[in-house]
Amino acid sequence: MQTVAQLLVKHLAAWGVTHVFGIPGKPVTPLVVEMDRQGLTFVLSKHEGGAGLAAAGYAYGGRSLGVALGTAGPGGVNMLTAAGQALASNLPVLFLTGQPPIREIGKVLGQDSTMFGTDLVKMFEPVTRFSARVDRGDLLKTYLQHALEQAFTGAKGPVHLSIPSDVLMEQIPEFQLALPTHYPPVLSSNLQEVSDLLDSAERPLLLLGGGVHNQGAYKELMAFAELYNLPVITTPGGKGAFPSTHPLSVGPFGLGGTDAAHDVLAQGIDVLVAVGTQLSDMETAGMGPDLFPKQVVQFDYDARFIGKSLPVPTLPVLGDLTLNLRKLVELGSGRAAQRELEAAAREAVACALETAVAAAADTGGGMLNGEQVMKLLREALPASSQMFGDAGSHSFYAVKHFEVLEPGTFHFEEVYATMGRAIGYAIGAQLAEPERVVVCLTGDGCMFMNGTEVSTAVNYGAPVLFVVLNNERLDMVDKGMARHLGRAIGTVYETPLNAALFGESMGALSYRCRTAEELREAMASALGAKRTAVIEIMVDPLEIPPTMARG
Repeated sequence: MQTVAQLLVKHLAAWGVTHVFGIPGKPVTPLVVEMDRQGLTFVLSKHEGGAGLAAAGYAYGGRSLGVALGTAGPGGVNMLTAAGQALASNLPVLFLTGQPPIREIGKVLGQDSTMFGTDLVKMFEPVTRFSARVDRGDLLKTYLQHALEQAFTGAKGPVHLSIPSDVLMEQIPEFQLALPTHYPPVLSSNLQEVSDLLDSAERPLLLLGGGVHNQGAYKELMAFAELYNLPVITTPGGKGAFPSTHPLSVGPFGLGGTDAAHDVLAQGIDVLVAVGTQLSDMETAGMGPDLFPKQVVQFDYDARFIGKSLPVPTLPVLGDLTLNLRKLVELGSGRAAQRELEAAAREAVACALETAVAAAADTGGGMLNGEQVMKLLREALPASSQMFGDAGSHSFYAVKHFEVLEPGTFHFEEVYATMGRAIGYAIGAQLAEPERVVVCLTGDGCMFMNGTEVSTAVNYGAPVLFVVLNNERLDMVDKGMARHLGRAIGTVYETPLNAALFGESMGALSYRCRTAEELREAMASALGAKRTAVIEIMVDPLEIPPTMARG
């Protein structure tokens, strides 16, 4: 016999979870004590929302389960935004919340999380794939097993269990649960039809969204694109799913998009293959009727939104992305390529770096612009660095100008778009992959919201590079309001953030850069130190970001 707390933590350890992110409180103290006893690192975050985002980043970086812990009442409520973001990013995160003793239910209780107070189970339902309260110890096995199945099978996502403090201390028989990896992936039944359609297409195009990152099917995508000779464009969230330097890469479309991607669509596409995107308004911004393809082939595990965004015939491809792509490559293996890939592809990485260095030349003073910053960052960072883009203009500059040399090394989510999420994501990913260079690309607005988590990175030795583009305003909103309404209201900080001093106050190495040379020196210093660093870059507050197509 063991307590519920002991068994739960024992399972987390068996599943390879090494770090749990959260803020302790009386109802969840048994779990925190057990984590310490069984060798799991409890990461004291600065806010439950930041803890949830860090757990999502841990799931992203480790390709496994992330765990966030919050106490009853407001502690759990504070994690709702992070749960919504994990759901939008299809990340398997277990949110654990506390609850005063279930035997006292119905009485006036501090931070009550039941239906008599703040009902956390109901609150988490819209932002998770499963949410339940474990009212008795003997229910743990059933609820935990179901939560794992919902988190890991089909379209992955977060789950939530609320466990009262007295239930955590109940003695129950031991049991063992494995992560649900035994379910066979689903293969779509119409792949021959898709292969035949692509064989006959005259102007096909491959559109990649952020969902590609969830499965990491980068090799399969490249083989698919090369075999069927598909030019590749990406949504903002799909940036990084395909190397920018590959000869089939056209560039991003929509917000932060390039003229080249727009021009390809304008030439008339007969078959658009959409992978990892549900074609939301944020992903198709600027795609008017004149750019619509004649036919869409849409890959997704969830049929809810297939065929509902563009008013053209849509062929659904349901099931596991990796398996479906492999099968399509197998079906097309006998076909002759329509053209050979350019020999220049072998030199593309070197050429990209040379171009970045040349374009990043110092302008001789004043503030840097977004394009310069992205090319300077590319010059400084190893090709394998993981960059997480936050919500704001800064990331759309990266979407447009930052060259991705290795697939799966740039991550951005543009639909749910939680401000400050990249700060937590980067911390969790760094702790999951301690040897990799991890970069958080963020802005002053996001730092105001979630920047205290820099202290978490410092305290747990996570050498994240927090690159902060500071234009002293909420830039996307500021420029959007000015463009479309004639003036901006409530978007400029009267007393702006000094991110370098902010970072220094939390123990991070800190730099404030205004020139290309200062940025080069700061990046070299931070990379050499292998410590948490805040690199603040003062950028032109009047520059118009590549986001005006949103309307």
